[in-house]
Order: sequence, then C-alpha cells, then structure tokens
Amino acid sequence: MPGNDLALLTDAAVAAGTIAARHFGKGPRQWDKGDGQGPVTEADLEIDAMLRARLMGARPGYGWLSEESADDPSRLARASVFVVDPIDGTRAFIDGQRSFAHALAVVRGGAPVAAVVHLPLMDLTYAAALGQGAWLNGRRLAVPLRKGLEGARVLAARPQLAPELWPGGVPPVERHFRPSLAWRMALVAEGAFDAMLTLRRTWDWDIAAATLIAQEAGARVSDRQGHAPRFAGPDPRSDGIIAASPELHAALLARLRPQR
Repeated sequence: MPGNDLALLTDAAVAAGTIAARHFGKGPRQWDKGDGQGPVTEADLEIDAMLRARLMGARPGYGWLSEESADDPSRLARASVFVVDPIDGTRAFIDGQRSFAHALAVVRGGAPVAAVVHLPLMDLTYAAALGQGAWLNGRRLAVPLRKGLEGARVLAARPQLAPELWPGGVPPVERHFRPSLAWRMALVAEGAFDAMLTLRRTWDWDIAAATLIAQEAGARVSDRQGHAPRFAGPDPRSDGIIAASPELHAALLARLRPQR
C-alpha cells in the first residue's frame, strides 16, 4: 500500500478525536446545512480542515471527498481518493452522546483499500486494509456465520422496517439502533450485531470506510439491489446499504422490493 495509507489514516483519526474531545459537551456553535442535510458544528469544520491539510499534505496526488468540503470534480481524475466523514453522528455529538465516529478511507478504482472508523470517547478504533483483515483495537475481527432471519439482531432505523418496503414480509428480526452509520457497519464486523441496513440513498463518506472493515471481517456488503457499492464516482451515493454474513445477507435481500 503506497506509503502505508492505513497508518496515515489511523494517526489522522486519532488527531480528529482530540479535536472532537475538546469541543464535546461544551455547546459548540452549530448551523443547519439546509435541504435536509442536518446540522454541522464548528468541531466538524475544524476536523475537516485538519484532515484535509494533514492527509492531502502527505498524499498531494490523491483526490478529496468529504461531507464538510465543497466537492471538487478534479477528484474524478485521481487514481486514489480520500473519502472522509469528519464526524459521523453529528446529532449524537451535539446531544452529548459519545457514540459518534470519525470515518476515513482511501478509495482506489471505486473500492476502499484502507479504512479507519474511530470512536474517540469510547476508545474504539476499527481498521482494515484490503486483503489484510479487519481489526478492533488490535484484535482480529470475524463475522459469525449466522444463517436464519428469526431473531437476528439488526441495526436499522425504524422506518427501514416499514411493511411497504418488504413485499415478502418484514423480516422477523430484533431491531437495534446506533447513531453513527459507520459504527453500525463496524459493529457487524465485530460480531456484536448480525446485520445492519438502510434502504435510503446513502453518502459515500458514511459507509466507504466501514464497508472495507465489514468485508475484511467476512461480511457481504451491497446496496439494496445486491450490487457491490462503488465509491467516489460522479454521484457519491449508494442505493442503500446492507451488511451481514453471506447467508443472512441473502435472506434479507430476498425480501426486499425490487427497484426498477
């Protein structure tokens, strides 16, 4: 991996956590981004600026895609792109919940090749490199090979289990929720939950890093159509995301309404 991108991402994520901890619980200034995009705080913006300076300073030939930066189409001509969410779970951060994350990935050819999801106030660092496995605080991760839907513990927002989305019947699962989308995927990689899903269009910065972590732990990750997600393209969104062990993933996908 060029210049050890994973080490670069890990150090940058830890630095992001230091900034977040400084603002946490102190009522940082916040604004609504409009168009249903939700809030942003001064901590998000400070972390974004730090990450861009640090990562692009180390890899000036890479492209840049971040939730808190204006998109620059020049990234489309770059072989490698940083895909970053400075704070995933900004609402949780504002509300004083510790379950926010920093999600950082390097994407090459549409696929993540190095990734970190760091929850600084919970002392959790998930990391993965393509073909080298996934890890949590130095412990190798492996997804349990659960098969059946009955009683599976699934991370999903309540609207994602609305009956109209499941023509084969709402799957008989036990629903749970965590604010950070990246953390939800990492929790599947860890084996703490059996699956996660969201059926709405999902931004790359929310899922690129955790997609690699889940895949390297043995999960299958796809959009709601069953296609492998591709990242850092002209439209940086996926048509939903599902992560689970291969057989459980197939069982969930089979119940979804086909999209045309």
